[in-house]
Amino acid sequence: MEPILRIKGISKSFPGVQALRNVSLDIFPAEVHGIVGANGAGKSTLMKVLSGVIQPDAGEIVWKGAQVRFPTPLAAQRQGIAIIHQEFSLVPTLSVAENIFLGRLAGKPWKVSWRELYDEASALLERVGAKVHPKTLVRQLRIADMQFVEIAKALSFRAEIVIMDEPSAVLSGPELQSLFRTIEHLTQSGVGVVYISHRLEEITDICERISVMRDGQVVETFPRAEANRERIIRGIAGADIQEMERRQESQGAREVVLDVVNLSLGHKLTNIRFSLRRGEILGLAGLVGSGRSEIARSLFGLEKNAVGEFMLNNRRIRFQQWSPRKAIQHGITMLPEDRKNEGLLLSHPMYMNVTMTRLPKVSRKGWMQFRREILAAENFVERLRIKAPSVHARPLTLSGGNQQKVVFGKCLFSEPQVLILDEPTRGVDIGARQEIYHIIRDLAAEGKSILLISSDWAELMPLCDRIIVIHEGKVKAEFHAHEADVEKIMQAALN
Repeated sequence: MEPILRIKGISKSFPGVQALRNVSLDIFPAEVHGIVGANGAGKSTLMKVLSGVIQPDAGEIVWKGAQVRFPTPLAAQRQGIAIIHQEFSLVPTLSVAENIFLGRLAGKPWKVSWRELYDEASALLERVGAKVHPKTLVRQLRIADMQFVEIAKALSFRAEIVIMDEPSAVLSGPELQSLFRTIEHLTQSGVGVVYISHRLEEITDICERISVMRDGQVVETFPRAEANRERIIRGIAGADIQEMERRQESQGAREVVLDVVNLSLGHKLTNIRFSLRRGEILGLAGLVGSGRSEIARSLFGLEKNAVGEFMLNNRRIRFQQWSPRKAIQHGITMLPEDRKNEGLLLSHPMYMNVTMTRLPKVSRKGWMQFRREILAAENFVERLRIKAPSVHARPLTLSGGNQQKVVFGKCLFSEPQVLILDEPTRGVDIGARQEIYHIIRDLAAEGKSILLISSDWAELMPLCDRIIVIHEGKVKAEFHAHEADVEKIMQAALN
């Protein structure tokens, strides 16, 4: 079988960075081709070249046997190449259906056929297993639902190649299986899928062939039969990475720092109760939409309709009177699920991002003290091993893993007692993920109390002292570190 897409000697450089170096790759129809690599390895740059977002400096693209050039994303889409970016390209103020067919609304130029639009959108959403209404505004959706809308949008172009950049980052359980069924349906109909993911178990499960990228090059391509976790990790890192051992549950009584007595939020949460002790890592597991993020947002004061109360250092607090400002003042901080839209000012210097949570620490009588800001930021760069030219660098220029470390620095600058971490390893490579794991463990060893939310249940078990499973807005089960496994968590999350 001839490849439908052939990449020959593609190179691309940016100021000071050689992003791609002589990359060659073949993509076949009806095949899932996995692409793995560390943040900054060149994966996303290569996909942007293939989809017409950026132009290569050298090399050629051969599509169905003919050399082509994609000057724009629209040109690539018209040829049959669709891409689902890691960062969503949806318009928040438009409906799901309008986003799927943006620029191609059904009907006459002066009159949109809304019934036809909604029917076609519903069919595409059903095909990808998305449980959202086509009339819903995108800004009202969870991140996982936005991911399915992006997939439906890609399918609407009748693509022959679909590029998926981290499509499963916030999916778990049935949502993840629905994604895999969608991919299987695509390949059965002859569509080729390029699948980029940091979740190695997915790569080895669903991909027929796997390409490993490092430093802008494809260092190895091999079939699934020859793939194993150790080989992939060695290719990504250029060396072996030691797997993290399961956390040993701390012995002895520790004081309760946070005790949620009852928490309700409309139909989303019902009488949530749990406690968090000093130096403890408490995991929150559950399916997308189970209420995990709503618990985190309520504790940080972001859910204005939350009712109930909690004890913080033996002080009784009502959710109705809570706010992010009060949370920070009382020692609670939060690392949000969406770092780029909720955690960082991407175009502002890194030092401003780090210090924004507690400006009085770097000011005097209302005047900012620039030197103190710089020193504070440099301290966190060293402590968290952030790879950046200087603290003047903008987060926009950093890799995903280093962006996440900047958010950690911002959280820690407020000197919290309780850290709420919502998907702290989302979209980061295996090396940065290991570093973040060590940061979390070190913080717990320092006496910080951590509430950890993750869609990757396998990462909760080695990190957490206890794991609470949330199902349909209620606490369904609780496991101690030594007794938890993915199967038990799955059963509790589904039933």
